[in-house]
Amino acid sequence: MSLAPHPNVEMLSHEPRDLKFANTRPCDAATLIVLDTRGPQPRVLMGKRNAKLRFMPGMFVFPGGRAESDDIKVPVATGLTAEVATPLLARMTRPSVSRAHRIALAAIRETFEETGLVIGVPGSAPPLPKDKVWSDFLATNHLPDLGSLRLLARAITPPRRPRRFDTRFFVVGADAIRHSVGTIVGPEAELTELAWLTLEDTHDMPLPAITRAVLFDLECALRDDTLGKGGQIPFYFMKNRRFLRETL
Repeated sequence: MSLAPHPNVEMLSHEPRDLKFANTRPCDAATLIVLDTRGPQPRVLMGKRNAKLRFMPGMFVFPGGRAESDDIKVPVATGLTAEVATPLLARMTRPSVSRAHRIALAAIRETFEETGLVIGVPGSAPPLPKDKVWSDFLATNHLPDLGSLRLLARAITPPRRPRRFDTRFFVVGADAIRHSVGTIVGPEAELTELAWLTLEDTHDMPLPAITRAVLFDLECALRDDTLGKGGQIPFYFMKNRRFLRETL
């Protein structure tokens, strides 16, 4: 007897999308889900993308973006745990520990760039002359804390889309926020507002399909108490115009 398809597979496979663009290779990217479990219901930090943007205008998203070459140059306070590094390296083309660290650092950098929040621990290091964002991060006298990250999911943008990313979705506790540089979010910024939302709140928000899928995975992980405990990591990708969900 065949098993019913996973609900995320059905949802992603039936999501309308234009696949007429020239095919490109996906680039490494990372997203950070800041999770607050201190109240009666878990909440996640999401931002509303500026309506003026061409890519996902008005959508609620987690901070994130592509990994950059300078990300690996940043000194860290703590490295990745084995529970995170092992699935990060799984099914990676030309796997390396440095590449895994670069991807994880991108999640922390993008969160700082888009929200002003510092995921780190007190520590000092010289600025990176050619990288303003990391230089501003280091100027807060904090070093990135990779040890606080947990890996939730991985997803590759379908072929023949205008932008393609091989995205790793990390989770970090809200208590890992050690500093904030102030107002980054605003009417002219990439994110026009930030909101702490319960998982139930997100059901009615305008979200990218993959964000909705990952939130479902987060709900399941919290319900089953498997988040960050070395369980199987869902991996989404499209093949023959249909999404698959495998595990790492």
